[in-house]
Parts: sequence; C-alpha cells; structure tokens
Amino acid sequence: MTVRIRRALLPVVLILVAVAAAPFQATAQDPAAPDRLTGLFINLTTDDTWPAGMAISFAHRRALANGIEPVVIWLNSRGVYLAQADRQGDVPTELHGQGRSIQEMLADFIADGGIVIACPTCSAAAGLSAEDYIPGVQMGSWDTMQTYLFDPSIRTLTW
Repeated sequence: MTVRIRRALLPVVLILVAVAAAPFQATAQDPAAPDRLTGLFINLTTDDTWPAGMAISFAHRRALANGIEPVVIWLNSRGVYLAQADRQGDVPTELHGQGRSIQEMLADFIADGGIVIACPTCSAAAGLSAEDYIPGVQMGSWDTMQTYLFDPSIRTLTW
C-alpha cells in the first residue's frame, strides 16, 4: 500500500518542484542575448575622494563607456558635497582622476550621458541647494528615484 501511495504522489511532487522552479527559470538571461546589458544605479554616500573617484570612474569608464544605460550616481549622506561647485576635491592620479577634481569627473560623466542625482534631504542637511551644485546635477524626488530603484533591469552598487 505504501508503494502505491508513493507512486501516486510522485507526479504531484514533480509538478510542485517544476512550479517552484519556474520563477527562477523565467528570470534567467542568456549571457549571449544582446539585451543583457542593464542599467546601473550607484549609491554614493561618502565625500572621501578616494572611493568617490573609484565610483565615478567605474560608472563612467566601465559602465557608461560599455553601453550600460542608464547609469545613475545617487549622491546621498555626505556624498552630496562631491557635486558642490565651489568645493575642492582633487583625486589621486592612481584613481584615474588624472589630476582632475571630483567635480570635473562628475561633469564629464554628465556630458557623456550619465545621470547625477542629489538627495534633497541630505542636501538640505548639508546646507546645499540645487544652485550650489555643478551644472547638470539633478535634485532627487520620490518620483525620480522610484523609477530607478524599482526597475528590475537596473543593478545597484554602493560606495
């Protein structure tokens, strides 16, 4: 009798396994597929020019230059200071800054199609407004941020 029950349950178990695995199979992408390039959202929380230079360089020279779109740098916490127009922010040359300031690196990134968004709450806490930032930096809003944060084709990286 137990053999019959086990045999009768086998198709049910196989169906349950297939149903449970279906979401994972549906989201897997073929690495050779041309649409496998997705967007990148970089969460940049520091005003330390060493990691900031690395993040901006990665966003610009790796992601954006290789066809990843969109590439967004979200400046929050102390990261908002990086886009302040009148702030000094030299980058060590070994970090691909080539003697350029963080603001120049951000401006080049924006000029090439990158998106830089400053957190409005963090900006206010830092005493900064949209007028204090280099040209092209956008002030964030919930509507803007949810577009990037909840898009399943955009990956997030934090510095």
